[in-house]
Amino acid sequence: MEQNSRDKLAWTAARLFQRRGYHGVGLSEILSAAKLPKGSLYHHFPKGKSDLALEAAAFAHREMTRIIDDAFQNAESFEAGAKTLFFKLAKLFEMMGKDTGCPISLILFNGPEEDIFRKRCAEFFTSWMHQIASHAKRLGKSSEDAPILAQKIFVTLQGGWTLARANQDGNVIRGLSTLLFKE
Repeated sequence: MEQNSRDKLAWTAARLFQRRGYHGVGLSEILSAAKLPKGSLYHHFPKGKSDLALEAAAFAHREMTRIIDDAFQNAESFEAGAKTLFFKLAKLFEMMGKDTGCPISLILFNGPEEDIFRKRCAEFFTSWMHQIASHAKRLGKSSEDAPILAQKIFVTLQGGWTLARANQDGNVIRGLSTLLFKE
C-alpha cells in the first residue's frame, strides 16, 4: 500500500526524530528523505515542524497501540503477552538500527516547550498503560493489579529501551520479562 504525502512525511519524521530527537532533524532533511517538495509539508502541516512532530508522535502512538494488541491478542497469560510484547519491541529496535529511542519522548520531550507536547506525551503513555491493563484484566488479573502491572511494564520498557540503545543490544529488551516475572 502506497502512503499518501501526509503519512509519508509523518512516517519519515517519526523515524528521523526517533534517531536524533526533535532539534536534531531539520525540515529540509525530512523533505529530502521523504522525497517530497516543501509545499507538501505546509499543505498538510501549516505550522511546520511542530505540527509535523505532533503527527509523527501520533503515527508512532498508533503503531505502538497495534503492537501492544498484537502481543496480547492470542496470549495464554498476561506474562506470555508481556514476553511477546518485549520480543516484538526488541525486533523493532533491531530493525530500526539499534540507535533509536522512544519515538514519543524523543519527539515530544525534546520538542518546543509547548504544553501541547507534554500533554500529548502524557496522553499517549497513559493510553498504552490503560491498554496493557485492559489486556491484564482480560487475561485474569484483578482490577487492582492490572494498572500496577501495566505501569511496571511501561517503566521497565522505557529503561530497558534506553539500556538497549546504550549497549546496541536488542536482547536487553527481550530479557525484560525475566525482570518482572519468574519463569
